[in-house]
Amino acid sequence: MDATSPTPRASAFLPFLVFLLFYLGLSLWANDFYKVPMPIAFLVASAVAVCQNRRRKLAEKIDDYAKGMGDTNIMIMCLIFILAGAFASVAKGMGAVEAAVELTRIAIPSRLLLSGMFVLSCLVSLSIGTSCGTIAAVTPIALGLTESLGISPAWMIGAVVGGAMFGDNLSMISDTTIAATRTQGIEMRQKFLANVLIAIPSAVAATVLYVLIGNPAVSSELPSVTWSHLWQILPYVLIFVLAIAGMNVMMLLFCGTGIAAAIGILLGKLDFWGALKCIGDGSLGMAETLFVALLAGGLLRIIRKNGGIQWLLTRIERTVSSTRGCEFGILLLICAINLFTANNTVAIVIAGPIAKELSDRFNCLPFRVASILDSGSCVIQGLIPYGAQILIAVGLAKSAGSPLSSIDLICHLHYPLLLLVALLISISLPSRQRGS
Repeated sequence: MDATSPTPRASAFLPFLVFLLFYLGLSLWANDFYKVPMPIAFLVASAVAVCQNRRRKLAEKIDDYAKGMGDTNIMIMCLIFILAGAFASVAKGMGAVEAAVELTRIAIPSRLLLSGMFVLSCLVSLSIGTSCGTIAAVTPIALGLTESLGISPAWMIGAVVGGAMFGDNLSMISDTTIAATRTQGIEMRQKFLANVLIAIPSAVAATVLYVLIGNPAVSSELPSVTWSHLWQILPYVLIFVLAIAGMNVMMLLFCGTGIAAAIGILLGKLDFWGALKCIGDGSLGMAETLFVALLAGGLLRIIRKNGGIQWLLTRIERTVSSTRGCEFGILLLICAINLFTANNTVAIVIAGPIAKELSDRFNCLPFRVASILDSGSCVIQGLIPYGAQILIAVGLAKSAGSPLSSIDLICHLHYPLLLLVALLISISLPSRQRGS
């Protein structure tokens, strides 16, 4: 940051307003919130940003934009995204997802199927670090059991989506975890330990709720446990254990990818070329996330240079007078941005640098800020009808012959609301780790 702070200007946020109007407006017009590619919306907003502040030369502003894209934190984040995509893809290719699902199904008594599907989704999402991938993997199983077991599809899919958001928030390889920790400059283990105090009580409360409302169900035939299943979930177990132990995230994902590929080849699930293809496809599959992170980094630097961040900080400082107030402000910030972007990773990338400056000014602990950013974004992402998670679940239900509206599904989603309650309580209660 420059030694001389820029003059605070509200007009610096015009590009962000353009982004929201372009993305949200065209999506509403098309009646499809995934009709407009996110990178295109960022490019339009970036063009507006570069055209602002005519007192500066165009070449100078483009240079600043490029420096924002090449920021060290953005570059490290992109590298981690690539490795996370490679690991998730090769793990899926060698059958780890299916093995995790089948092993958890075996452990679920039929009378506790509703709560069990929630726990299953929690474990799978915690392992693979993606809510969308979890919903795609577990929803077909859930839908296949609803008709014969007499459980409402809305309740069953609601449990799956809620569990998927649990792992999206808590997993070591989730892109939201990566973004939250990188923007706040902390280790994943610190954010994980802070999040556990919020996410675990919420998950326990949701599990109890599903136990109380679940109906007794008839037994269904389940696969038997084999050594192959245990070998297939080994990469997930190693990722989780080594991450808790504090291994560097890039080394963690690199080793995890290699181990998953080796096990897949030894079990005959993949050959050498198939493993390479999975790694390549997984890396390329993160392309849109990489583009968005790069463009967001450039856009935020221009907004900062034009005085937007300084203006926002000045406004928030007028209403915030304590560490607790700052944490509430950061929660409102991430929720508002996520509401309009419909992408929790993008919301964290945008809000993270602003939250970092606020936390530095009001002495908030970085790991608490990272936890608030991730948890707040997951709350909103799990409750918006135009979010990818809801759309995937509703689409799968329709294709399986169990039509389900987005609103009906949201009415049966309880974990995100319980997470919000736990988050508000966490901020409200006095803590010896921070001032009040």
